[in-house]
Amino acid sequence: MLSHLRALRAPVLCLAALASMTSSLEAQFGTTRVVTGLSRPVFCTAPRGDLARLFILEQWNARILIFRNGALLPTPFLDINAITIGNSSEAGLLGLAFHPSYDTNGYFYVHYNDNSGNTVIARYTRSTANPDVADPSSRFQIYSATQPFSNHNGGWIDFGRDGYLYIALGDGGSANDPGGRAQSLTSPLGKMLRLDVDNPAPGLPYGIPSTNPFAGNTAVRQEIWFYGLRNPWRCSFDRQTGDMYLGDVGQDAWEEIDFQPATSAGGTNYGWRCMEALACTGLSGCTCNAATLTRPIHQYSHSVGFSITGGYVYRGCAIPSLNGVYFFADYGTARIWSFRYTGGVLSELTERTTQLRPPTGQGAIASISSFGEDGLGEMYICDLNGGEIFKIVPTPNTDCNANGRNDLCDLQYGFSLDLDGNGQPDDCQSFYADRATLSVTNGGTQLLNLRGTLFQGGSTYLVAGSVSGTTPGVDLGGGLIVPLNLDAYFLLSIEVPNNGVLVNSLGNLDAFGRAQASFVLPQGYPELLGLTVYHSWVRVLPTLDFASNFVKVDFVL
Repeated sequence: MLSHLRALRAPVLCLAALASMTSSLEAQFGTTRVVTGLSRPVFCTAPRGDLARLFILEQWNARILIFRNGALLPTPFLDINAITIGNSSEAGLLGLAFHPSYDTNGYFYVHYNDNSGNTVIARYTRSTANPDVADPSSRFQIYSATQPFSNHNGGWIDFGRDGYLYIALGDGGSANDPGGRAQSLTSPLGKMLRLDVDNPAPGLPYGIPSTNPFAGNTAVRQEIWFYGLRNPWRCSFDRQTGDMYLGDVGQDAWEEIDFQPATSAGGTNYGWRCMEALACTGLSGCTCNAATLTRPIHQYSHSVGFSITGGYVYRGCAIPSLNGVYFFADYGTARIWSFRYTGGVLSELTERTTQLRPPTGQGAIASISSFGEDGLGEMYICDLNGGEIFKIVPTPNTDCNANGRNDLCDLQYGFSLDLDGNGQPDDCQSFYADRATLSVTNGGTQLLNLRGTLFQGGSTYLVAGSVSGTTPGVDLGGGLIVPLNLDAYFLLSIEVPNNGVLVNSLGNLDAFGRAQASFVLPQGYPELLGLTVYHSWVRVLPTLDFASNFVKVDFVL
C-alpha cells in the first residue's frame, strides 16, 4: 500500500478558519438564564482557564458560591458573613480576584466591608483537600481603609497583566465628596490603588511597586495609581490588551466611563469632585477643564440613566463578531449598551437592551449589579434584586456534543478537532479522528472513530481512503456519494481491507453503532512529506446506504 501512497500526491487542504463560520451564527446573540435562587448577586468570575466553574458573590450574605455543571454546589466556597456588615446599603462582600498563580498557590482576594463598615482587602487560600472549598482560617489581611459613610465603597479588585493587585475605592460617600477625598493624595478614597502582594515591604503585608507614580513620596499615599474617582463600582481589564475600563457612578447629572491604557504610567486625575464627567460642578479640589485632567471616553446624562455599571470587553470564543466590543449598563434603568474603543476613538455605540432580553419564561434582567467573565472570557450579567445570572450567548447556541461549551469554543481551544474543515466539531459527526498529522520521520497512528446510529448497530462497515482529495467524490449509485476521489489508494483500500496500514477497516459496528479503525504510518518515509490522506466509511451490509463525512491526516516532518 505504501508504494501506492508514494506514487500519488494531493494538494494540502487547509482547515477552515474560525472567521469563516456563517455570518448568521456570528451576528446573532442574546441571553439565557443560567442561575436562579441567589441573594443579591453582585459579581461573578472564574480563574483564567477554569472551564467548569463560575464563582458568584452574594453581597449581604457575604458568601462565594460555585456554579458547576448547571447547578449551585451546596457548600459555599467561602462564607465570611460573621465578619462582614450585612443589610447595609452598598456595603457587604463586593469583589473577588484570583491570584495569577492561583492554580499553584490557591490564593484569592476579597473586597468587603467589615462589621464597622470599613473596607478590607483580605487574602484566603483554597483548601488543599477540596478545590471547591476555601480554608476560612487562612484569612490574611492585606489592606484596610476607614469609610466615613456607608456608600461609595467602590468594590472592584483584580490583577493586571503586570501581576499587581488593583483596588478601586469610592470617595467615602455622602454627596459631593464632603471631605474632598478624591483629590487628596493623603487619602486612599476616590482612588485606584496598586499593590505588590507578592513582595511585601518590611512591616507591611504588601509592597509598593517601584513604578507607582508616587512611589518613594512619603508625604502622600504611595499605593495610589490614579485618582479623582467618585464611586468606581465596576471596572475591568481587557484580557487581550490589558487596558482598563472604569464605570464611575455620577452624582446628580452624569454617568461616565473612564479609560486607562495598559501603557499608562499612572498618576492620572479623572476630575471628581470638580468635574462630573464633562460638567463643571463648582466644587473645589481641582480646576475644571484643566489640561491635567483626563476626560471620560463616554458619558450619559440622568435623562438616560442614573447609576452606571461598568462591564467588560468581550474576548470570548462563542461570538467572534463581538471580539473587542465593550458592554456596560445602567443599574437604575436596566438598559445595556456596547461600543468599540480603538486608537482613542469610540465607535459603534449601540443599545442592546431589547436584544439581550431573556427568552419568554426566563424572567427579566431588572437590576444589573455587575457583568462577569468565565474562564473562557464568555460574559455574564448579574441581576441583584432578581437573584439571577444571565449569560450572553449566540443564537442559536450550538453545543452538538453537549459538553456545556459552544462549538466554536471547542474548536478554538482545541477541545475538538475539525479535520474536514466544515466548522463542526468532528466528535459530533459520524466519523472523526484523534489527530491531524503524522510524522514521516517517526511514524504514528491516527485513530479513526466511527459513530453510526442505533439503527445502524451491528451493520458491516468499510473504511475507504484517497490521496487525491474529496471532490467530486465517488458515486456508489442511488445518490450515495462517498466524499473521496477515485484513485489507486481508494481501490486498494477497498480491495485489501484490514491490512497493516489501514487496520480494522472492515468490520461490524457494535450494538450502539460504533467502531474504531486506525491508519498506521511506519517510521522512515521522508518521500511522503506533504502528502494528505483522506478517509470515509460506508455501511455496506445489510444495505449500501450510508457514507460518512471525511477525515484527513497531513504527513509532516
